[in-house]
Amino acid sequence: MNTMQRSGSGSLQSPRSPSSQAPFLSVSVTDPAKMGNGVQAYISYKVITKTNLPEYQGNEKIVIRRYSDFVWLHDRLFEKYKGIFIPPLPEKSTVEKFRFSAEFIEMRRQALDVFVNRIASHHELRQSDDLRIFLQADEQTMDRARFQETGIFKKKPADLIQIFKDVQSKVSDVVLGKEKPVEESTPEYEKMKNYIFELEDHLAEAQKHAFRLVKRHRELGESLSEFGKAVKLLGTCDDDALGKAFSELGAKSEIISIKLQKEAHHLLMNFEEPLKDYVRAVQSIKATIAERAAAFKKQCELAETIKFKEIDLNKYRLTRSEKLAEAEREYEMLKAEGEETSRRFDTIVRLMNEEIVRFQEQKTSDMGLAFHEFAKGQARLSNGIADAWRSLLPKLEAHSS
Repeated sequence: MNTMQRSGSGSLQSPRSPSSQAPFLSVSVTDPAKMGNGVQAYISYKVITKTNLPEYQGNEKIVIRRYSDFVWLHDRLFEKYKGIFIPPLPEKSTVEKFRFSAEFIEMRRQALDVFVNRIASHHELRQSDDLRIFLQADEQTMDRARFQETGIFKKKPADLIQIFKDVQSKVSDVVLGKEKPVEESTPEYEKMKNYIFELEDHLAEAQKHAFRLVKRHRELGESLSEFGKAVKLLGTCDDDALGKAFSELGAKSEIISIKLQKEAHHLLMNFEEPLKDYVRAVQSIKATIAERAAAFKKQCELAETIKFKEIDLNKYRLTRSEKLAEAEREYEMLKAEGEETSRRFDTIVRLMNEEIVRFQEQKTSDMGLAFHEFAKGQARLSNGIADAWRSLLPKLEAHSS
């Protein structure tokens, strides 16, 4: 989930003979460019698709997309693929001074690349018609698809999280006898929810401290840079060996400052950002949990309605009411709807059980890579700093005796 080839990305080689290769679909999000001015300004991205799948138009396709196009793809998949954990999108910055900074643009490009490659590598999502539109359609077709959204596609995952909160917070109604709670409470489901909620807390805590590490490296780098300039000026006061030693000390300080700044950027892109990405991934899973809670509630409510309809139907049969025929039609329609709702719920449960296993395997791989990059970067920085200071010791020791 960074500029290295993370587990969501596939091979980027062009196929010489597509029919002789295993099916593959890989995507690169590259070349961010600022378009427009003022409040209408936005960043566009070049999206390069390489594949040998027969349903795609050729082995390579290049299109231009903006952030709202990625949002369109995310929302379409979320609405259509119930029970599947839809990869998260990076947040949209509302702070003007950061929105077009080089660092923010690169972080977003990297996160969007991870997002679309996760979709492309998912055995279900990669078959989506919406993904094919996103990867192949020209800009005008993409704009029409985005602006044609109506009804259910306007619903956002945040709305579903609110539904989940509503389903979970029935205590006062139960105490007052107003409403019977409708909640799924199987041991497996409770275990999954507890795991996700705990993971979110732990990831958020780790990401917070990763942010502090990045900040600390940057601040130390800035301090050493200023210190280096000051010591070099001090060295100019004397033309003797001590003055030269001070000048070298200042120069080394500035070199170490650059190393710290580079490592701060490395930490940000390869450690803090992957942690932040998994915080977003867990929030996306919570939205799927909300969908499951809503589906379970609907299933229970329909089952209750069907029971009441059965009672009414039996009454009409006993009294040979003229409403019997209409009641029977309503009952059959409700029964069919109830069966379909139960099938949808069972599908969500099955998919979520598969998805949580896949998520845990990917998390193990990605977090292992992130922490390996962290340790490798810290070791590289420590060795570089130690070598820089060590080279100065003989000259400084000569003036300290």
